[in-house]
Formats: sequence, C-alpha cells, structure tokens
Amino acid sequence: MKTKVLVTGGSGFVGKRLQKFKPDWIYLSSSDVDLLSYDDCLSTFKKYKPDAVIHLAARVGGIKDNSEKPAEFFHQNITMNTNVVHACYEAGVKRLLASLSTCAFPNTVEKYPFTEENIFDGPPAETNGAYGFSKRALYVHTLAYRKQYGLDYSCFCPSNLYGPEDHFDPQKSHFIPATIKKLHEAEEGSTVEIWGTGKPLRQALFIDDLCNALPHLLERHHDELPIIVAPGSQQCIHDIVTLCKDIMGKNVSLEFNGNLDGQYRKDGSNARFKELCPGFEFTPLAEGLRKTYEWYCESSK
Repeated sequence: MKTKVLVTGGSGFVGKRLQKFKPDWIYLSSSDVDLLSYDDCLSTFKKYKPDAVIHLAARVGGIKDNSEKPAEFFHQNITMNTNVVHACYEAGVKRLLASLSTCAFPNTVEKYPFTEENIFDGPPAETNGAYGFSKRALYVHTLAYRKQYGLDYSCFCPSNLYGPEDHFDPQKSHFIPATIKKLHEAEEGSTVEIWGTGKPLRQALFIDDLCNALPHLLERHHDELPIIVAPGSQQCIHDIVTLCKDIMGKNVSLEFNGNLDGQYRKDGSNARFKELCPGFEFTPLAEGLRKTYEWYCESSK
C-alpha cells in the first residue's frame, strides 16, 4: 500500500468528494500549487515527496463552455498535464494515476460499447475536441514515460460524472447539475429549456462510485491501457432529465432547443474494470440523482 498519496485538484469536484473517503491523503488545490508553472509544480512535489500522485486537476466545463473556449481548455490542460507528469519523474515519484475522460475517445467507433483499445481509432467529438485531445495527449505522455523510464504511470477514464459537491452553474457545468439547478428554480407550470435534442446517450457515473474505485485503481491498475470506469447502463439525455424532474416532483414542461447536441453516444465497456475490481457495485441512476438533489437542496439553504 502507498503510504503517502498526493492528489492534485483537491478542491475540484472529485478531489473535494474524495477527501471524505481518504482523508489521510494530501490534497493540493490552486492555492497550494500553480500547476501551470513547472517550477512551482516540481518544487511542491519535491517538498511533499509522495509515494504516489493521483492527478485529478483539470480545466473542465460543459458543452457550451468547451465550444466557446477551446483554446483555453487545450492550453491549460496540456500545460498542467505536461508539468505534472514530468515533475513526477524529476521528483522521483514512482507511481502516477492520471485522470483522462471518455471525451478522449473517438466521436464514433465501429462497435459499442467501445473498449480501452479504441482510444486512437478516430478523433474526439468536435464539440469538445480541444479538451479530448489534451486528455489523449496525457495518455501518450504516460505511455512514453512507462516505455523509456519503466515507471508505473497509468490512466483511468471516468464516464459522465455527477453527484454531491458538483458545480451547478448552468453556463459552465455539465448537463445533470445544470438541469437540477434549472428545474429547482423553475416555477410550477412553466416550461424549462434544455440544450440539445435529448437524443444523445450517456453513462452517468455517480461521484461516490469513482471515489470508492480510486484506491483500488491505485493499487491494482498497472496496465498501460486507460481503464474505463463507467456503469454498465446508459440512458438518453431526455430520459435522464425526465427522471430528474420526477425525482424533484416538479410540474414543468421540458423544451429541448436542438442546439449543441454533442457526441451522440460514448458508452464505454467496464469489462476490464470489473475484472480488476470484482464485485464492485455501481449506484443506480435514480438513487444517485436523488442523493445529488438532496445535497443540492441542503447546500442551497
């Protein structure tokens, strides 16, 4: 077992929630280290001397934010990722577990669900291409350091995350928290506008499931393939939004505006993950959405 684990992105969605599961790990946020500065990154890693680093820090956002600011998404992510991987190497960190995203996978593949081997089978979706390519570059970077230096650097790819501690800004957040906020604030009997057509399919991964999985991945995932962490089921966005509405008990109408639908489907196979973590149970979507809404209501008081 790794005795000293350092986590980047400690104040982000995953990092903040992960602290409830692994409070003994070291969590760094932007107030502790500027990952856009290589010198700051390296000096910080040398200061803490971790046995392992879990790299969660990233510039993230919803489809609208990705579409409008691709340069910022690419530059900030490619810089942070490059600095973290090389600083780990220079600081003598033997174990790195880095977060990718299923956005790094191709826009379309011949067969679904796609597997880890499909990651280079085509470009990512255009709507989040800059972010997707920056994550794919992170994977290539870890592969290079594995090959040349024999380091235990590996990656994991979570599907669409949601849950407590998420960002609920409709302009910047992902569609589940944005939808929860919109529906919560909507007047009874009103019409709520939702982006897209509602037809795209998504695998919604409850945040606590990923937090439970990360310690296992740190100890067991030593393969060069970027292991996919995702529930086995998927739903169309229309059905997910409708389920949110039903759970919240809102008497509103939904109107999909047809704009920025994004990637039609990006469901990944969790077969390799299940082999690595036998018996792991994913939270059913309705249960996860209910817990998320309860947290949102409590935190909004």
